[in-house]
Amino acid sequence: MSENTNDSTNPVLTFEGKKYLINELSNEIKESIKLLQIADTQLKMHQDTVKLLSISRNTLVNELRVKLKNLE
Repeated sequence: MSENTNDSTNPVLTFEGKKYLINELSNEIKESIKLLQIADTQLKMHQDTVKLLSISRNTLVNELRVKLKNLE
């Protein structure tokens, strides 16, 4: 799903290869579009969080490795 907003007065939704004029869609469909946009945003945010946690974990593992090596 993508939204082409080049013309802000008549935005276009492209969904499964078809184009729809958003202003001509029902309020129920517009609400579904908003909910999908929110879901997409949340998914991206959580994917970014997982990446940050992975980087942090790797950093902690490396720090532990160095500390344990110093014990030898």
